Amino acid sequence: MLWWPSGGLWRHRDFLRLWAAQVGSAFGSRITRTALPIIAILTIGATPTQVAVLSALGVAPGVVVGLVVGGRVDRVAKRPLLVGADLVRALLILTIPVAARLGALSVAQLYVIAAAVGAATTLFQIADASYLPVLVGPERLVEGNARLAATESVAEAAGPGIAGVLVELLTAPVAMLLDALSYLWSAALLGRIRAPERPAGIETDETSMLADIAAGVRACVADPLVRPMLLADAVAYLFGGFFLALYMLLALETLGLSPAVVGLIISVGGVGAFAGAFIARPLGRVAGAGRAIVISLAVGQAANLLIALALGARGAAAVALLVAQQLLGDAMLGAYGIHAISLRQRVLPPAVLGRANATFHVVTGLALPAGALLAGPLASAVGVTRAVWVAAWGGMLAVPVLLLSPVVRRYGVESISASNGGRR
Repeated sequence: MLWWPSGGLWRHRDFLRLWAAQVGSAFGSRITRTALPIIAILTIGATPTQVAVLSALGVAPGVVVGLVVGGRVDRVAKRPLLVGADLVRALLILTIPVAARLGALSVAQLYVIAAAVGAATTLFQIADASYLPVLVGPERLVEGNARLAATESVAEAAGPGIAGVLVELLTAPVAMLLDALSYLWSAALLGRIRAPERPAGIETDETSMLADIAAGVRACVADPLVRPMLLADAVAYLFGGFFLALYMLLALETLGLSPAVVGLIISVGGVGAFAGAFIARPLGRVAGAGRAIVISLAVGQAANLLIALALGARGAAAVALLVAQQLLGDAMLGAYGIHAISLRQRVLPPAVLGRANATFHVVTGLALPAGALLAGPLASAVGVTRAVWVAAWGGMLAVPVLLLSPVVRRYGVESISASNGGRR
């Protein structure tokens, strides 16, 4: 069995520490993502526009952080950055139960926390994507990314459902307290990793932020395999931002579902994502990495049409469609993410990987909140149902970007992990 600790990276002690740390961090982040809009809607009475702004603020700081830290991630040890990001997130989340205890919780505070936690999360993600190749080596990238993706999927399955139940039964402060503890758990385990980090072989003198930005963009745009993935991600995240802003509204208000039911529906996506992590490697071996990337992206984006169809249904039928979307969409997009990031880690030089990862975060960090901010006014103008249909069909535009790219031609029948055409 692929996921039982019988060999491979399961015998790599430092990878196990990284994996265990991510169990806590990933679980807690789902609580935050699910609980913040629920708190805003049901506790503070936030408007649709305020919920859209809150959703956008959760990802918008990624743009600024990506611009600033990409070069630093390439030049310094990554593990201290991961630990620091966990500690910052824990302290920020702890302010929510404190404010609730004092009766001072407000939309403004949720805005600040969403933005600051989003910034720390972006730093963590950029450093983490650059740290894995250092820890496990290029030959185990797909395995490592698949196992970490499986962790994310388990958290996706459990976190939102528990968040909805905790907020409904035990109040938001309890959910936020558990979230903060999960980040402290992650920081403690990351601090126990003993593997030394070797320099990436780049200059050690500080350069300007503009030079770092240019280097990251140049690395992504110049590479014929990475460039189309960057464009496809931009399109997918732009229209994905619509769902980021509208999902809670359509579930809680349009369909009239309870917070607990919504949390459980979202948690089903974790089951799908786990399946995606499980099938990613076999799919790559059978279809080739290039075809696996395109197939998984196409099916994952098409699954969003089920959300639009759910708005024309009611009761159990609507819930069934939302559950089906979580299962199918998260499975295939999970497999896509594993192969896409593994290919990027494989073909880009280590000396620029942090800045290239930052470029992806900047582009998607612009696209996702842009979509979220567009969704609010569009839903107000034409209705939630039509806005969701726009998002579902718009996301499909990412597929031809990759279908017509060298990704399919060069890696059409070849596994990334077996490739020897790696870093140039």
